[in-house]
Amino acid sequence: MIQDLAQFRKPILNAAMTKKERAAYILNRLQQLYPEPPVPLDHKDPYTLLIAVLLSAQCTDVRVNQITPLLFARADKPVDMVKLTEAEIRAIIRPCGLSPMKAKGIAGLSRILLEKHGGEVPADMAALEALPAVGHKTASVVMAQAFGVPAFPVDTHIHRLAQRWGLTSGQNVVQTERDLKRLFPESSWNALHLQIIFYGREHCTARGCQGLTCEICRTVYPERKRPKKTKK
Repeated sequence: MIQDLAQFRKPILNAAMTKKERAAYILNRLQQLYPEPPVPLDHKDPYTLLIAVLLSAQCTDVRVNQITPLLFARADKPVDMVKLTEAEIRAIIRPCGLSPMKAKGIAGLSRILLEKHGGEVPADMAALEALPAVGHKTASVVMAQAFGVPAFPVDTHIHRLAQRWGLTSGQNVVQTERDLKRLFPESSWNALHLQIIFYGREHCTARGCQGLTCEICRTVYPERKRPKKTKK
């Protein structure tokens, strides 16, 4: 765990940079680049965030933000969503992809929220993961961004960059999340996962960097000559 970042304010430009030094530099640099990272999915409360995150699976945030106003104009609360049929929901969210599965999940979780949680999204990881179509990453995003509970949702950008930066072995997203939580202060998790996502979209893209060209990759691995192959 990083205790004092002051000693790492300047990057250590050598191939022997330790994992702790890499993590400290990365955290400091990302905080400079994205001091107040916004939540990229438009929402107004925990329920609309939950639905937006569910819709974002294999879909861009831009597309989700185009579709959610149409859906929420019809129903932005569980009590209203259950009045729509799955077919009606599916017709609205079709541009987001995987619409049959997502529509079934939205209808099902809305019903369960009414039956078991008084129509409110629970601020509890286990309860969220028990909802239809809500996996660990979706639950983590809601816990972090709706309720301010420290969590470290790992998406494809974070999984890729954590490997390029030598912060994880990258065996799977579960291992990546575990490794990142060990490296970074808990107080940084909620902002840091967004900061890494923004950096991955803007600077360290899947094909545009490959561990060789962006500022952070060149700083933490200045002697790297070959593209860093990342595990899925």
